[in-house]
Amino acid sequence: MIVVIDTNVLLVSISSRSRHHWLYRLILDKKIQVAITQDILSEYEEQIARHWHPVIATNVVRSLTELSTALLTSIYYNLGLISADLDDNKFVDCAFAANADFIITNDNHFNVLKSIDFRSIPVLKIDEFKALLEKNSLI
Repeated sequence: MIVVIDTNVLLVSISSRSRHHWLYRLILDKKIQVAITQDILSEYEEQIARHWHPVIATNVVRSLTELSTALLTSIYYNLGLISADLDDNKFVDCAFAANADFIITNDNHFNVLKSIDFRSIPVLKIDEFKALLEKNSLI
């Protein structure tokens, strides 16, 4: 299973005290593949440094890039599907380029993907993703 994880979801999953830490553990335990780009990694690092600490940000980004299940994805086209927050398009473009199964986000800007005419990548909130994994006995 290949997923693209929006920054807002990664942020809430890092701390071992978070109720969403199961997601970060899945990533580190190589139970899911995570598609990333250089732009996504830069955003992860910037936001984690701002919300947590620069050292934590460096460690998280390094751990992600060293995983055999991390798919460093090159973007050759910009779909521009999200106009409400142009920065969110990096996640959509990565999902399409990596042929991801899901985008995991709690950001409602991604709801526009439900109305596009061509192949859509399903968007799940973190709790919906957990429910799907539990239903399929993956966690």
